[in-house]
Amino acid sequence: MKVLILAAGYGTRLYPITKDTPKPLLWIDDSPLINYILGKIKKFDFIKEVFVVTNDKFYTNFKEWHSCLNEPFKKLSIKIINDGSTSVENRLGAMGDINFVIQKESVKDDILVIGGDNLFDEGLEKFIEFSQSLGKEATIGLFDIGNKKEASKFGVAGLDKDNKVISFEEKPRQPSSTLIAMCLYYFSYKTFEFISQYLKETVKHDTTGDYINWLHSIIPVYGFIFKGKWSDIGHIDSLCDWDEGYCKYKSNEA
Repeated sequence: MKVLILAAGYGTRLYPITKDTPKPLLWIDDSPLINYILGKIKKFDFIKEVFVVTNDKFYTNFKEWHSCLNEPFKKLSIKIINDGSTSVENRLGAMGDINFVIQKESVKDDILVIGGDNLFDEGLEKFIEFSQSLGKEATIGLFDIGNKKEASKFGVAGLDKDNKVISFEEKPRQPSSTLIAMCLYYFSYKTFEFISQYLKETVKHDTTGDYINWLHSIIPVYGFIFKGKWSDIGHIDSLCDWDEGYCKYKSNEA
């Protein structure tokens, strides 16, 4: 199994913090955000290769970060991939980046896709076990945000009694549930053909949620609900929630 960390965004909603630093390399307490993700990945002996896809603007930042990684992460084979984009206007989008890496690296294994701005408490053990059981071909990580007003800011999933996705909407005005997508996905290599097909049929390359909405009508897609704490580091509020050092920026916004 391979891992792909999506890190090609430009973090415009967090300016000026992200003007010269990509979100995954922002420090939370004593480590860059991306190190928390690697900490969950390094526990698995069967994960031998990790791709970090970024853009041309932040490629050097990630290369420098990679060169300074300490011993706990040395067993991971980490490859930094430049998708060639230089701005928000010509970015490939999340689905474009996933397809770019699969094609460029000739990936033939199942792939675990994680948004590089994800912070969550629970480990990945149960998620991977669930995803690999019973031949499930695609699984999404979900978090119960407990509030429909808040859920409307994210992709919202509906599940049946077997945890199969029966509905998915990106930022709905009236959410059908409080289960939101975490930008955490397990894709069997057998589903890669659908990614190429989706990109040919639609212009929505940016959000993975639109892909899930399209995919679950073609093949079974399952949802796994994470417990504990989770945040998408997209706003000052979420940064401040994890690290009080960023609260000064929140005060400046007020």
